[in-house]
Amino acid sequence: MFTGIIKDVGRVRGVTRRQGGLRLRVQYSNTREFSNLSVDESISINGVCQTVVALGEGWFEVDTVEETLAKTTLGFLQNGALVNLERALRPLDRLGGHFVLGHVDCAATVQEIRELGSSRELWIAFPEDFSPYIVSAGSITIDGISLTVAKLNAQLFAVAVIPFTFAHTTINELRPGRQVNLEFDILGKYVARQLGKASSSGQPDSGINETWLQEHGF
Repeated sequence: MFTGIIKDVGRVRGVTRRQGGLRLRVQYSNTREFSNLSVDESISINGVCQTVVALGEGWFEVDTVEETLAKTTLGFLQNGALVNLERALRPLDRLGGHFVLGHVDCAATVQEIRELGSSRELWIAFPEDFSPYIVSAGSITIDGISLTVAKLNAQLFAVAVIPFTFAHTTINELRPGRQVNLEFDILGKYVARQLGKASSSGQPDSGINETWLQEHGF
């Protein structure tokens, strides 16, 4: 499990195809955070939970399987690409973002980037099937970064990006048309699942809806 608070921006230093999957080598610069990395440890690469299978001084490797390539943007990575990195959460860590599993729901497209004074507003077009899982002022993960939904339309949402996040993640590399990994808030997904089951079974309405969730801070 992760928090969506990026600890380093790494650089892809090797992409090797293996039986339909990929072996990725990633170089990191934050030695204080990543120097004691170990094989079999989970790590988030652009929001995708991967397992470290090999490592050396200043680098590690992961094997990315076909299922992951089909649902995320990892298959588009090339040598030299920058990626957001985060190590798995420890029980004693401060939870600065929100609960992030690293299980990407879908890839989505950057629609527009607006400059608003010192901050930026990032607009993302997402598949309509995932609309029950996103609410205004709720949490969402974009390429592993924990952000808050600022505005929401039918198939578009916007997040406000502060200067620190812009400078210390790969958001500054994004342009309209680029694909990003999305993970919707796990709490919202479970709520939507339960509401769907109750509706299909003819059970009484629980009263929990998007308005109720917003009023209670979800």
